[in-house]
Order: sequence, then structure tokens, then C-alpha cells
Amino acid sequence: METFKEFFSFSDPSIVSVVVGAVLLTASSAVVGTFTFLKKKALVGDAVAHSVLPGICLAFILSGTKNPIWMILGAFLTGWISLLIIDHITTKSKIKEDTAIALILSVFFGIGILMLTNIQHSGNAAQTGLDSFLFGKAAALVGKDLIVFGIVAVILIVTVGLFFKELKLIAFDSNYARALGIPVKWIDLLLTSLTVLAVVTGIQAVGVVLMAAMLITPAAAARFWTNDVFKMTLIAAVMGGISGLSGAYVSYVAPAMPTGPWIVMIISAIAITSFFIAPKRGIFARSIQQRRLQRLIMDENLLKELYHLGEKDEDPYKGRTVNEIIEERFFPRKALKVALRRLKRQGFLVKKNGYWSYTEAGKVKGQRVVKLHRLWELYLSKYMKIAPDHVHEDAETVEHIITPELEAQLERMLEYPEFDPHEEKIPY
Repeated sequence: METFKEFFSFSDPSIVSVVVGAVLLTASSAVVGTFTFLKKKALVGDAVAHSVLPGICLAFILSGTKNPIWMILGAFLTGWISLLIIDHITTKSKIKEDTAIALILSVFFGIGILMLTNIQHSGNAAQTGLDSFLFGKAAALVGKDLIVFGIVAVILIVTVGLFFKELKLIAFDSNYARALGIPVKWIDLLLTSLTVLAVVTGIQAVGVVLMAAMLITPAAAARFWTNDVFKMTLIAAVMGGISGLSGAYVSYVAPAMPTGPWIVMIISAIAITSFFIAPKRGIFARSIQQRRLQRLIMDENLLKELYHLGEKDEDPYKGRTVNEIIEERFFPRKALKVALRRLKRQGFLVKKNGYWSYTEAGKVKGQRVVKLHRLWELYLSKYMKIAPDHVHEDAETVEHIITPELEAQLERMLEYPEFDPHEEKIPY
């Protein structure tokens, strides 16, 4: 508890530096990663993340120091080279993009590990801590490192803000963006550069091994909470920042713990929670929506079959037993009884002496379902040229989702028909 208070009091300037650095790096990566995710380029981030290691090692070999500016330049160079090679392989050969990415990722990372091992055995005292780029080390985000990486992170966020409209357009429809006169090629180039730069800046906090997760996971989690790209970007940034802050805290409490894995574990926990509890798109919400839809279909099918029975007897309000309903159309008996009781509570049915019959509201609702079914059958037969004996199954599904607006449009298109393709009367 004391450690917690000490860390979040931010009384120590070094703690402030680490927190600001970790939050900036993870949030900026999440912002750029949103558009990488929307363009379905998640594997590209993974390739770049593993390809920057040779650049870091090369920068150290040439400069002899861990100067962050040289590190960024070296990492950016090899990250870009890896993307150029992937693009060349996919365009000049029959090898698919995912195969090319896997190939370049493994080759570049292998070269990086060889170079890092060579540096560690070189006897150069300045190489101490270079291996922290593998798993990240938030505690190193102080002094010159914080200034350089922080500036780059701010540049990333500002650039995304300035080109937000263009990035959003090419993420969803590059052809439409091209028609509007937007230089799609240059915006694609900008997004690629931002992706490489985001990976380069994030490796100090997360490390090259897990940087791809930091690039994509916040965006994937944010996607469950909204359909708006601007809100999605903000949510991804907040989630990334929270994971960076939490990872920095773990690093502070347990210095032996690598920062990167903890940041990724925290953002993964946030993502998994989002997958389950997010409204509308979460697993729980979708499960509830699915059950509601199943109940709606069951209720409307039941009301429809009661209308069919009424048509045969020319008495829509005649009482029906459970067995009569099942003979007209099979329903699981238990589910049928539950549906009957539900419709009674809703005021669509009444029960008297074991017989179920319509209320006025129930008759209107059942009649509308039959009407929509027969209208759609006629539409498929007349406009889609589908044989009358092939339209029933499709109408069984569509009848439950036709809106009043579409219903009115169907009536106008079909000129208020009296009969469906099977010569059954369409009720109005």
C-alpha cells in the first residue's frame, strides 16, 4: 500500500518521467494502431516490430552509444526496409503477403538476435541494457530518452489528428478517397511511416517482441465499444495509456519484472473484458440480443400459425389447443407452452378452458406477419424471377425483419396485390 501511495503521489521526478513516457508511448502506438487495425494490416505491425532490432543493433555498432536519436533512426531504417522487401516479394512473386511477412519477420529478427549477441560479447561497457529493447524497460524512460521518445510520440498523435479524415477514408474505401482527389498513395505512405515510427517509439516501453500487440490490441478492444472511428481512436488511446501506466507501476514495484510483458498482459486483460461486457458488440450483449431475436421469431411464428388455422375455419378468434397448434406446425412442446404464456402476458392471447385464442391485438399482429410473408414471396417471384415453390424458406426469415417503411414500399411496388404466388389472399 505504501508503494502504491508513493508511486501515484508523483512526488519523485523520476516516477513522473517514467509515467509520462510510458503513457505517451503506449497511447501514441494505440492511436496509430487504430488505422493499421482498420486497414487489416495487423501482421505488418508484427513484421516491423521484429525488423527494428537489427537497426537498433546497427545504430549502436556505428555510434558506440545508446543515443536514442541514433536508435530511432536505425530502427526506422530497417523497419522501412522490411516493408519494402515484403511489398516487393508480394508484387513480384506468387508468394502471398502473410507468407512474405512471416519470412521477413523471422529473418530480420534472427539477424537482430545475432547482432545483439555479438554486441554483448564485444566487451563494450556501453552495451549494458541494450537487451531491454527486447522486452521493454519503462524505468529507462528518463532524461534524454524521455525527451526524444516523448517528442516522437507527440508528433505521431498530432500527425494522426491533422490527417484524421484522410486516414479514415483510406481505411474504409480507398477508391472513394481517390475519387475525392485525396492522394491515396501518399496517405498510405504516411500511414506506413507512422506505423514504423510508432513501433520504433514503443519498443522502449514494450520491447520489439511484444510491440505488435501494443499496436493492435487497444484498437481491437476499442472496436467493441463503438462504431465511430474518432471515439474508437480515443478509447484505444485511453486503454493504451492505462496499460502503460499500469506496466510502469509493476516495473516500479518489482524492478526485476520486464515492463513489456506486463503492459501487454494488462491491455490483453482490458481487451478480453471488452470482448465480454461491451454493449451491443460484446459476447454477453450479443447473446442477449440473439435470445431476444429467437423469442421474437418464435412468437411471430406462433401468431402466424394461429392465423393460418383461423383462415381454414374462417374464424380467427376460435380457441386452439396445444395439440392443434403442433399439428399445424411443429413446435417443441415445452418451448410452445412458454411462448403461449409469454404472449398471454403481452396481451396477444387469452386462455380459456385449455383453449388459446387471439385478442384483437394478437390478431392484428398475426395478420401482419402473414401479410409480410406473402408480400415477400410475391416480390421474389415477380421481381427476382424465383419459382413460387422456392420462395417460402426465404420469406420465413425475412418476414421478421421487414420494417414498416419497407412494408409500405413493397405495397407500392407490387401495387397492393390481393394474392401471393400460391394464390393465397394477402390480408390488409
